[in-house]
Amino acid sequence: MSSATYSESGVRTNSLTVVKKSSKVHDIVHAVIVILLMLLFLAIPFWILIVTAGKTQAEAVVPSMALPSQWHLIDNLKEVIVEGKVFPALLGSLLVTVPSVFICLLFGSMAAWIFGRRTSKGVGMLYALFISGVILPPSVVTIMMLLKMLGLSGTAFGMNCVYIGIYLSVVIFFITGFIRTIPPSLEEAARIDGASPMRIFFTIIFPLLAPTLASSTILVVLYIWNDIFYSLFILSGKMSTLPLNLYNVASAGLYLNNWHLIFAYIILMTLPLLIVFVIGQRKIISGITGGAVK
Repeated sequence: MSSATYSESGVRTNSLTVVKKSSKVHDIVHAVIVILLMLLFLAIPFWILIVTAGKTQAEAVVPSMALPSQWHLIDNLKEVIVEGKVFPALLGSLLVTVPSVFICLLFGSMAAWIFGRRTSKGVGMLYALFISGVILPPSVVTIMMLLKMLGLSGTAFGMNCVYIGIYLSVVIFFITGFIRTIPPSLEEAARIDGASPMRIFFTIIFPLLAPTLASSTILVVLYIWNDIFYSLFILSGKMSTLPLNLYNVASAGLYLNNWHLIFAYIILMTLPLLIVFVIGQRKIISGITGGAVK
């Protein structure tokens, strides 16, 4: 009887061992597949970008993954900076991006606080009107005519107004749902202590919005920094941004079939965002994970 019991327990132990081994194999295969996909969709384009930017014009006529016979990356970057007028375009990108993102996050979080706490029918209709900008594309012709009437066409302030009007709805949509997860008791306790609405928002609500503010910042910055459609029509050559400058000079004599210079310009255009995300990656990731745990 005891031998039968021992045999049965031994069979069960062996089966559990087999299951654990198969689970480990499955995890390893899954990890290998994920890594291969990342290499396919991320590493390969970056590799082509770097090696093409380091080639001569003759080698870069047909972009490929082959290494250059001799690296000219620094020389190409210097030529792009001097001839491609990168610094004025960088200043233009900063002028249209930084104020737009700041105002979108500040006023979007304020509006989201109201929409997240008020449940009346009128507020609900107003919230639906605000977030309709997420799915309804703005009319470029109407925007251009309005900015010309106001004298803001071709200015950084005009682009700020356009970007704020477009992406404010995205920020409100993201933050409103997060605010509804914050217990109202925190605000009620502050009101009992005599705190004003502005103090409640900036001392209690705004710090708790770090996770969704981080996500919204990434999204809006990427949209604005890489935008060329609205800047092409609204700025009308009176002001330049990095993507718009690349578009304008790509067909010029300097960049005509000069893929090594175009790829070098792309590196310079993405470098500021890369530096910002590398410096702030811990705060961004901790904010996102904090929101998930919450």
